[in-house]
Amino acid sequence: MKYQRMSLEVESPEELGYATIRYNLSESSIADRRLAEFALDLADLVLLYGAHRGNDELRSLIAAQSGSPRIGPADVLTTTGAAGALFVIATSLLKRDSHLVVVRPNYATNIETPRAIGCEISYLDLDFDSGFRLDLGALEAALRPNTAYISLTCPHNPTGTLIPWSDLERIGALAERHGCRVLVDETYRDLAYGQPYASAAGISERFIAVSSVSKAYGIPGVRVGWLITRDRNLQELFLAAKEQIGICGSVLDEAVALAALSARDAWLSLSRARNLEHLGVLRNWIGSERRIEWVEPAGGVVCFPRLKAGARFDSSVFYRSLLTRHGTYVGPGHWFERSDLYMRIGFAWPTRAELEAGLAGISAALEEQS
Repeated sequence: MKYQRMSLEVESPEELGYATIRYNLSESSIADRRLAEFALDLADLVLLYGAHRGNDELRSLIAAQSGSPRIGPADVLTTTGAAGALFVIATSLLKRDSHLVVVRPNYATNIETPRAIGCEISYLDLDFDSGFRLDLGALEAALRPNTAYISLTCPHNPTGTLIPWSDLERIGALAERHGCRVLVDETYRDLAYGQPYASAAGISERFIAVSSVSKAYGIPGVRVGWLITRDRNLQELFLAAKEQIGICGSVLDEAVALAALSARDAWLSLSRARNLEHLGVLRNWIGSERRIEWVEPAGGVVCFPRLKAGARFDSSVFYRSLLTRHGTYVGPGHWFERSDLYMRIGFAWPTRAELEAGLAGISAALEEQS
């Protein structure tokens, strides 16, 4: 495999240094939380090798919270974050002579790991002017006899759009006819604005769903994610991959993840109110900012607006000024293989005051090039 660092990691706030940023609108999750919030006493936790499939209680809880009566604990495999799940899936199902269909923009790992493997990839590029709606006709036309799987995210990162449930079911029917799988990265599922979808893994055995505690629960430092598939043969294949990569997960991390998910409903209720408040701030700003247009997100905590810029607009000057003069950091479009006239704005990680100041910084940086 030929690995290459991803732009969004090279240019991440962790690499740049948080001290260089005053208003961080680049984060794709809710605000980070402290361990003390969970009132956990881990003094008697035995630091043994954990269960290879994951903590039994944690897997049972993930299955129970999936929203699908078809999903049970045996369908869940815990991983080292959602990124670990995506790596297990890609390296298990893809070979150099495989074909993959990826909806783009997408989280970079869904693209870069298949590239490192060297398989052929067909991209379905979502169009701003079509509301980032997935074209199912184009999807079917992209499928080949050697297509291993279709890679989707729902709710979508970075646009925040949702694939209609009926379309997910139709994609499942396509996969059945063509003999391929459907990977749905549903890391933002619990960040729905209303009732969240059930896990797509409940639709059929063709589906593989991936999620984690990072985005919705504010604990990305707890490296716990999971994959769900009802295909028993796939479960064993993915377990073999997990065991060869790291044997099992961290019993410390899984204990914290269990505590977070045990308080799921109360936490999501509080978080949703704050997220919607911040979304309202963002909506009002875009409504008053003539140089920005967007497709309003339907879920998650990110959006992907587009700058209405003229021929003289210099995006490199804009982003440099935005950070150095106005202290504001966003995710430029090239993080997602798009023009830098696009930017990802994360609106739930900063405080409301920081969000408002960061949005004002974007307006000021745009004004400088008017």
